Amino acid sequence: MNLPTFVLVHGAWHGGWCYIRVARLLRAKGYEVLTPTLTGLGERSHLASQLVNASTHVQDILNVITFEGLEDVVLVGHSYGGQIITAVADAIPDKIRALVYLDAFVGEDGKSIFDLDSPAATASYIAMAQANGGHRVPPLASAVFGVNAADQAWVDARCTPGSLATWTERLKLKGRHTRISNRTYVFANGWDGPFRPVYEQVRAEGGWHTYEFECGHDVMIDMPQRTADVLHAAAMGHTDNASTSS
Repeated sequence: MNLPTFVLVHGAWHGGWCYIRVARLLRAKGYEVLTPTLTGLGERSHLASQLVNASTHVQDILNVITFEGLEDVVLVGHSYGGQIITAVADAIPDKIRALVYLDAFVGEDGKSIFDLDSPAATASYIAMAQANGGHRVPPLASAVFGVNAADQAWVDARCTPGSLATWTERLKLKGRHTRISNRTYVFANGWDGPFRPVYEQVRAEGGWHTYEFECGHDVMIDMPQRTADVLHAAAMGHTDNASTSS
């Protein structure tokens, strides 16, 4: 089997930097790995604008795939990034070998992150934006996400504000992403976030490879080796049939 290329999409406030450990492990196995940073975040924070929305970020990833000439992609999304990879897969399903959601929103047609998250979280983010020019949402402390103590300062120093429009824009899907049958979901049970219902839903649907990690929300930081192992399994079509809690 030819090795696919990994495109690892980060979540809100983060950047491609958060995948540094996982990328290193995958490259050691011979994979090509791309870790793009979405517009307005991380090292691209100088491009932050109230005009940056979810569609901007979908186009970011579509452009990476187009300009890198990728044809066989394992598309990975963490948290908010799950919304993005669903929309990307909906646009170019024939180029995607597998979808992997790391403690993430899966996304639904006509729904935004605010439609999927808890009302309390939505109200909090709106209030944060109103206190910061009306469109910038400052990052939450990594401790809130259950990041291990040794890495909290490293994560906090690199997270940057996000555009409110990335939370409020509703996805427009045609349903073509459902053609991709190789789908994986990783649930992190070490923090009190919004993803247990998502995890339970995909388990109930069937057809998903599911894993449960004993760690905080940033699984790629807290458990890089285990995350890399799951991504490798997805790339290989889960030939070990390892759809399990871990």
